[in-house]
Amino acid sequence: MDTDTALIKKRFESIEPFLDERMRRLLAAAEAAAIGHGGITKVSRATGVSRPTIAAGLEELADPSLVDTKRIRRAGGGRKRTVDTDPTLVQDLESLIEPTTRGDPESPLRWTSKSVRKLARELNGMGHQVSHRLVAELLHELDYSLQANRKTKEGDSHPDRDVQFEHINAQVKTFQAAGQPAISVDTKKKELVGDFKNGGREWQPQGEPEKVRVHDFLIPELGKVAPYGIYDMTHNLGWVNVGLDHDTATFAVESIWRWWYSMGQPLYPEARQLLITADGGGSNGYRLRLWKVELQKLADETGLSITVCHLPPGTSKWNKIEHRLFSYISQNWRGKPLVSYEVIVNLIAATTTTTGLRVHSEIDTQLYPKGVKVSDAELAQVNIERDDFHGEWNYTISPTAK
Repeated sequence: MDTDTALIKKRFESIEPFLDERMRRLLAAAEAAAIGHGGITKVSRATGVSRPTIAAGLEELADPSLVDTKRIRRAGGGRKRTVDTDPTLVQDLESLIEPTTRGDPESPLRWTSKSVRKLARELNGMGHQVSHRLVAELLHELDYSLQANRKTKEGDSHPDRDVQFEHINAQVKTFQAAGQPAISVDTKKKELVGDFKNGGREWQPQGEPEKVRVHDFLIPELGKVAPYGIYDMTHNLGWVNVGLDHDTATFAVESIWRWWYSMGQPLYPEARQLLITADGGGSNGYRLRLWKVELQKLADETGLSITVCHLPPGTSKWNKIEHRLFSYISQNWRGKPLVSYEVIVNLIAATTTTTGLRVHSEIDTQLYPKGVKVSDAELAQVNIERDDFHGEWNYTISPTAK
C-alpha cells in the first residue's frame, strides 16, 4: 500500500465511527475528488467503500441539490428485508399459527399460543433464516398481539386442547382439498335494539353527537337480537341470521339451513359432506341433544353427511368466526346506535375487509321456544358415528337410509 493510500485509510478509520451513511459516502467522494484521476479506485481500496457509492457521492458533491438532507440512506440502499428475499416466509408463518390462532370478537387483534422462539425454530427447520425478533415483527404486521392472551381469562386448559386444534385444522384442510364446504359457526353477543349507546366513535358535526338513552333498559317492542353467524373458511364469506327470539339449537341449525340453501349450495353444487367447527357450549354445544337431533333433520333434507368438530372447553375465542367475521362486524357498527332491525342487518351486510370478506344478513322472525326436551328414543334415531379421538367433540351425522 503506497503512502497516499495509507494516509487515506488512517484518516478515514479515525473519523468513520462518527459518520452516518451519507457522510461516509461524501467523505470518500471528497478524497477521490482531491486525488483526481484514479482517485475512485485508490479511495475504494483504502476505505472499503464501493466504487459505485463513491461515484454517486461525486455526483452529489457536483450538484448539492441531489443530496436529500432528510434521508441518511439513499433510496433503495441498505440490506433487503428477509421477507423481500424469502417470498414464502409469511405464508409459512401463517400456516404454523393457523391451527392455534385466537381472536377477541370485539377487536381485530389475534394471538397464538405458540411462542415466537418456537415459531422461529420451526421456520428455520423449514429452511428459512429468521430470528425470534423477526417473527415478533411479522406477527405484529399480521395484526397479532403478543400480550392479548395475558389479558383474557379462558378457564382451565384441557390436556388435549392443542391436539384437538390440530385435528380441527387437519379436517378443515381435508375438506377444502376435496372441494367440500367447511364452515365456522357461533352466536354473536346479543344486542339491545333501540337508541342505546354503542361503544366507539364516528364522525359527526362539531358539537352534535348522536343522542342516545342514558340507561340500557330493554324496549319491549324491540327487544334484543341474536346474530347467528356462518363463516365459509374457503371463500371468506359470511352469513348472519339475525334472530328475534331465543338462541336455541333449533335456531342454530335453522341458520345453517338458511345459509346452505341461499349461499352454500350454489357455491358447492357437488357437495356430499359438510364440516362444521363450533364452540363446545351455547346453542351448538356438544352436550346438547337437540343440536344433534336438528342436525339429523338437516342431513336428511340436504343429503349431506355432516361432520362436527367442537372447540375444547374454555377456548371459544379461538373459533375462526370470532376474528374472521364478528370482529369486523363489531368494528363496522361501533359508535352507531342499533336503532332498528333494518339498521342492524344493513350494518352487518356492509361489513367488508381488504382481504375480500363479504357478508349477507337477514332477519329471522320465527319463534324458537326454550326448554325443548329430547327423549332417549329420539336421540337413538340420530345416525351418528363418533371419532376415535374425543368422540364427544368429533362426530359425523349421516342421512338416515330410507
